Amino acid sequence: MASLPEPIAVGADLRLSVLGCDGSYAGPGGACSGYLVSSGTDRIWMDTGPGTLARVQRHLPLADLTAVVVTHEHPDHCGELPVLRNALRYVLDISALPVLTTAETRRLVDHISGDASPTFAWDVVRGGDERQIGDLRLRFVTTDHPVETLAVRVDHPSGSLAYTADTGSGLDGRLLDPDGTGLDLLVVEASMDAEYEDTVQHLTAAQAARVAIEAGARSLLVTHVVPGADPHLRCAEVVDALHAIGASVPVHAAADHQTTG
Repeated sequence: MASLPEPIAVGADLRLSVLGCDGSYAGPGGACSGYLVSSGTDRIWMDTGPGTLARVQRHLPLADLTAVVVTHEHPDHCGELPVLRNALRYVLDISALPVLTTAETRRLVDHISGDASPTFAWDVVRGGDERQIGDLRLRFVTTDHPVETLAVRVDHPSGSLAYTADTGSGLDGRLLDPDGTGLDLLVVEASMDAEYEDTVQHLTAAQAARVAIEAGARSLLVTHVVPGADPHLRCAEVVDALHAIGASVPVHAAADHQTTG
C-alpha cells in the first residue's frame, strides 16, 4: 500500500482522512464527497461519493470497516454504495456491515442492487437520532437541502468533529453543539459564490462562517467546492467573514488524501 499523509488530528485518538472533497462532481483526478473517521478501535466511512471506494482502500482493507454513514441520496454522496455491496457480497464474502443512512438512500440502493441485505445491515436514521459505534458517539441533524440530508456530529473521549454534509442557509449550527462544548473540527461545505447566498441548496463562505460560530468550532475544514473554483480563495472568504464578526478560527481547504494528524 502506498504511503499516506498523516491523519488530521482532531483528538489524541480521533482522526479524519479526506477521501474526496469535490462538490457535485469530480474534477480531473478528483473524487466526490467521502471521509474516513478513525479512532483507536473503529473506522467509519462517511459518504461514499464516486471515486472514494478506491481511495478508502488506500487506508484499510474493506473488511476492517466498522460502519458506513451516508448523509443523503444524491449520487455525489452515495454513488459507491451499490459497488461496495457488490465487492462485499460477490468477492469478499462479507455481510452485516452497518450502513447508517436515510430511508430514501436505502430505497435507491436497493432499487439499483436488489435487496442489499444481508450484505448491509441497514440502519435508517433521522435528525435527532443518536448511535454508539464502538467508542464513537454519532448524533444526526437534519440540514436544509432539497432531499432529506443529515449532518453528523462524532464525539470521542479525546475529541469531536462534525460534518455538515450538503445544506442551504437554513441549517442552525447550534444543533451541532447540543452540549455547549463546541467542536474541535467542523467539516463545512462552502459550495457557492457570494452572489448565490439565497440558494436553498448550499452555503456561501459567509454562511459557512456563521454555521461555524454557532457550532462553536475551534477549527474549520472547508469542503465541497466545485471543480474549477479555487478552494483556497473560498477559505480566504470564510476567514474574511469570520473577521467581520470578530472571530478568528483556523481555516483549511480540504484536499484529496489530506488527513488530520
